[in-house]
Amino acid sequence: MGFIKLPRIMIAGLGGDSGKTFVSCGLLRYFMDKGLEVSGFKKGPDYIDSAWLKLASKKEVRNLDTYLIPKNEIIKSFIKNGTACDISIIEGNRGLFDGYDSKGSHSTAELAKLLGCPVVLVLTVKKITRTSAALVLGCKLMDKDLNIAGVIINQLAGKRHESIIRETIEDITGIPVIGAIPKLNSEVMPSRHLGLITPDEYELAENAIKISAKAINDYVDTEKLLNIAKDSSLIQDYKNESDEKNSSLTISQRKNKIRIGYFCDRIFSFYYPENLESLADLGVELIKISSYNDKILPEIDALYIGGGFPESNIELLTSNKELMMSLKSAVESGLPVYAECGGLIYLGESINIDGKNHQLSGILPIKFMMSKKPMGHGYSEAIVDNDNPFFSNGTVMRSHEFHYSFIDESAPYVKTCLKVQRGVGAIDKRDGIIYKNVFGTYLHIHALGFRQWAEAMLNQANKYRVELCRHKKMQ
Repeated sequence: MGFIKLPRIMIAGLGGDSGKTFVSCGLLRYFMDKGLEVSGFKKGPDYIDSAWLKLASKKEVRNLDTYLIPKNEIIKSFIKNGTACDISIIEGNRGLFDGYDSKGSHSTAELAKLLGCPVVLVLTVKKITRTSAALVLGCKLMDKDLNIAGVIINQLAGKRHESIIRETIEDITGIPVIGAIPKLNSEVMPSRHLGLITPDEYELAENAIKISAKAINDYVDTEKLLNIAKDSSLIQDYKNESDEKNSSLTISQRKNKIRIGYFCDRIFSFYYPENLESLADLGVELIKISSYNDKILPEIDALYIGGGFPESNIELLTSNKELMMSLKSAVESGLPVYAECGGLIYLGESINIDGKNHQLSGILPIKFMMSKKPMGHGYSEAIVDNDNPFFSNGTVMRSHEFHYSFIDESAPYVKTCLKVQRGVGAIDKRDGIIYKNVFGTYLHIHALGFRQWAEAMLNQANKYRVELCRHKKMQ
């Protein structure tokens, strides 16, 4: 094991809606436009902010979360994807010290310390002046092992406002103010629910990235920020023996290229890149499917339906009855399907939105309702306690959930295989809805923290192909 140099910075805030994504996207695009090699990361379980960072950097963005992923895997992922980059930008989530519990476990601050990463605090200063210094000082004193190396003040009212805040913060805390962004005239990145809308759903998304990059150019001392990143401590580089391991199952199946499809469009876009890569690493051929353009399910051995916002695009989604019928027929013939959150909704009978019922695929005998508030939000953990096609009893699934939908209590009995020990789940602290070779869940997993998932997908896909070949020979 050795130590390597990786220029890096953590963009943190005091809470949600503080401008972290705007600043992070702006920095990525600004440095990229200047010819620097950049990499973007997002702390925490998140798909939408990551999608904005991906648009800004024009490359895959990795999530780093110590609840979902073991610490050694986080370090390896960061090194793997940050090596050879001039700067890595990590966007924090929520407030700097907000985490799993009162001690701040799994917080942005804990991730920054794990990666030896200097922190730049984005501070919204709307309708405050000297109090801003108290907020920064509180963060500095809260954890003296944390390196808060700079502050970017956001939503300034004017020059006098900036002058008072800059002088107060620097005099009282000793932390330099390296940027001062004024309040913009309009909402650059529109919000929905508890966060931003996805860039795929926003026609002005690219323009929003350009506006953020211009704001960085005009109002942030980028040379100072880059020097802070370059002054990051050395980071330990080490490998896990498991990196070199390949199962005999993987080697044998590489010869026949198992095909696994996944919905990939503006409706279903919630996939951690590592989940798809973990399948590809096992020799799987990944087949993109549009939930609204493709009328017939392609020839595949299994299907993965990730999360998204089917409820926000319900008319477009439900207009494609042909694909729903095609999938339902394949499920009845034994096609393995793994569906998360929005994917689970797709498999249901219907969803009621604002009093109107919309018919879905009808694969699972459940009906969904939409709530005005989150029905499940945050980290979750479940244990397998019932037979199912994918995981053995006793398997622990660390995950996260975020959904405004819920299953109508009048739904008939459905078989479940997960006992939810933390979180809400689907029905009465249960989840993992099973029908034939379908596994539907509200819980999102990350493949780096739940490595059984990719092997399970491959196993089921291989069994289905074998059975299908056997059936064809008998005809």
